[in-house]
Amino acid sequence: MAAGNFDLSSMSVDELWSLHEEISTLLSTRILQEKRELEKRLAILNRSGETVRESVASRPVAGKPRRAYPEVLPRYRNPATSETWSGRGKKPRWMAAALAAGHEMDEFLITDPHGPATRPDTPKAARR
Repeated sequence: MAAGNFDLSSMSVDELWSLHEEISTLLSTRILQEKRELEKRLAILNRSGETVRESVASRPVAGKPRRAYPEVLPRYRNPATSETWSGRGKKPRWMAAALAAGHEMDEFLITDPHGPATRPDTPKAARR
Protein backbone atom coordinates (compact mmCIF):
# COMPACT_ATOMS: atom_id res chain seq x y z
CA MET A 1 0.00 0.00 0.00
CA ALA A 2 1.17 3.51 -0.62
CA ALA A 3 1.68 5.93 2.20
CA GLY A 4 -0.98 8.55 2.65
CA ASN A 5 -4.18 9.30 4.50
CA PHE A 6 -6.09 6.15 5.36
CA ASP A 7 -9.64 5.81 6.54
CA LEU A 8 -8.92 2.88 8.79
CA SER A 9 -12.53 2.43 9.86
CA SER A 10 -13.60 1.73 6.27
CA MET A 11 -10.90 -0.93 5.68
CA SER A 12 -11.66 -4.65 5.88
CA VAL A 13 -10.01 -6.92 8.45
CA ASP A 14 -7.76 -8.43 5.74
CA GLU A 15 -6.62 -4.97 4.61
CA LEU A 16 -5.95 -3.89 8.20
CA TRP A 17 -4.00 -7.10 8.87
CA SER A 18 -1.88 -6.56 5.73
CA LEU A 19 -1.18 -3.00 6.83
CA HIS A 20 -0.26 -4.25 10.31
CA GLU A 21 2.22 -6.80 8.91
CA GLU A 22 3.76 -4.22 6.60
CA ILE A 23 4.19 -1.73 9.45
CA SER A 24 5.63 -4.41 11.78
CA THR A 25 8.20 -5.48 9.17
CA LEU A 26 9.17 -1.89 8.43
CA LEU A 27 9.46 -1.02 12.14
CA SER A 28 11.63 -4.02 13.01
CA THR A 29 13.96 -3.25 10.08
CA ARG A 30 14.33 0.38 11.06
CA ILE A 31 14.83 -0.42 14.75
CA LEU A 32 17.58 -2.90 13.84
CA GLN A 33 19.26 -0.32 11.58
CA GLU A 34 19.13 2.29 14.29
CA LYS A 35 20.51 -0.12 16.89
CA ARG A 36 23.47 -0.95 14.64
CA GLU A 37 24.13 2.76 14.06
CA LEU A 38 24.08 3.48 17.81
CA GLU A 39 26.45 0.57 18.50
CA LYS A 40 28.86 1.97 15.90
CA ARG A 41 28.75 5.40 17.53
CA LEU A 42 29.29 3.95 20.98
CA ALA A 43 32.20 1.85 19.77
CA ILE A 44 33.84 5.01 18.41
CA LEU A 45 33.24 6.84 21.67
CA ASN A 46 34.48 3.89 23.70
CA ARG A 47 37.81 4.00 21.80
CA SER A 48 38.62 0.40 22.62
CA GLY A 49 36.21 -1.02 20.07
CA GLU A 50 34.28 -3.09 22.61
CA THR A 51 30.64 -3.70 21.90
CA VAL A 52 28.16 -2.16 24.30
CA ARG A 53 27.42 -5.49 25.99
CA GLU A 54 31.11 -6.26 26.55
CA SER A 55 31.72 -2.77 27.86
CA VAL A 56 28.85 -2.88 30.35
CA ALA A 57 29.67 -6.42 31.47
CA SER A 58 33.34 -5.65 32.15
CA ARG A 59 32.80 -2.47 34.20
CA PRO A 60 32.58 -2.51 37.99
CA VAL A 61 29.25 -1.33 39.31
CA ALA A 62 30.42 2.07 40.56
CA GLY A 63 32.94 2.63 37.78
CA LYS A 64 35.99 1.94 39.97
CA PRO A 65 37.29 -1.19 41.63
CA ARG A 66 36.28 -1.51 45.25
CA ARG A 67 38.84 -0.58 47.85
CA ALA A 68 40.04 -3.37 50.14
CA TYR A 69 38.96 -2.77 53.71
CA PRO A 70 40.68 -4.27 56.75
CA GLU A 71 38.83 -6.91 58.71
CA VAL A 72 36.78 -5.42 61.54
CA LEU A 73 36.67 -7.52 64.68
CA PRO A 74 33.52 -7.64 66.82
CA ARG A 75 33.55 -5.59 70.03
CA TYR A 76 30.19 -6.51 71.53
CA ARG A 77 28.50 -9.88 72.06
CA ASN A 78 24.89 -10.67 72.88
CA PRO A 79 25.10 -12.91 75.99
CA ALA A 80 21.84 -14.67 75.07
CA THR A 81 23.06 -15.73 71.62
CA SER A 82 26.27 -15.79 69.62
CA GLU A 83 25.43 -12.52 67.83
CA THR A 84 28.22 -9.96 67.69
CA TRP A 85 28.55 -6.35 66.61
CA SER A 86 31.67 -4.38 65.65
CA GLY A 87 30.34 -1.09 66.98
CA ARG A 88 30.08 0.32 63.48
CA GLY A 89 26.90 1.14 61.64
CA LYS A 90 23.39 0.92 62.99
CA LYS A 91 22.98 -0.72 66.39
CA PRO A 92 21.58 -4.24 66.14
CA ARG A 93 18.13 -4.80 67.60
CA TRP A 94 19.43 -6.81 70.53
CA MET A 95 21.76 -3.94 71.53
CA ALA A 96 19.06 -1.29 71.13
CA ALA A 97 16.64 -3.38 73.23
CA ALA A 98 19.27 -3.91 75.95
CA LEU A 99 20.08 -0.18 76.09
CA ALA A 100 16.38 0.63 76.28
CA ALA A 101 16.10 -1.83 79.19
CA GLY A 102 18.74 0.13 81.10
CA HIS A 103 21.91 -1.84 80.32
CA GLU A 104 25.22 -0.14 79.46
CA MET A 105 27.17 -0.86 76.28
CA ASP A 106 30.22 -1.73 78.36
CA GLU A 107 28.37 -4.76 79.74
CA PHE A 108 28.48 -6.35 76.28
CA LEU A 109 32.16 -5.71 75.49
CA ILE A 110 34.08 -8.75 74.34
CA THR A 111 37.08 -9.05 76.65
CA ASP A 112 40.43 -10.13 75.31
CA PRO A 113 41.78 -13.03 77.40
CA HIS A 114 45.29 -11.54 76.99
CA GLY A 115 44.47 -8.02 78.08
CA PRO A 116 41.82 -5.47 79.04
CA ALA A 117 38.46 -5.13 77.37
CA THR A 118 38.56 -3.70 73.88
CA ARG A 119 36.92 -0.32 74.16
CA PRO A 120 35.71 1.61 71.12
CA ASP A 121 37.31 4.83 72.41
CA THR A 122 40.73 3.22 73.06
CA PRO A 123 43.34 4.46 70.58
CA LYS A 124 44.68 1.82 68.18
CA ALA A 125 48.20 2.01 69.63
CA ALA A 126 46.89 1.17 73.13
CA ARG A 127 44.95 -1.88 71.81
CA ARG A 128 48.02 -3.55 70.31
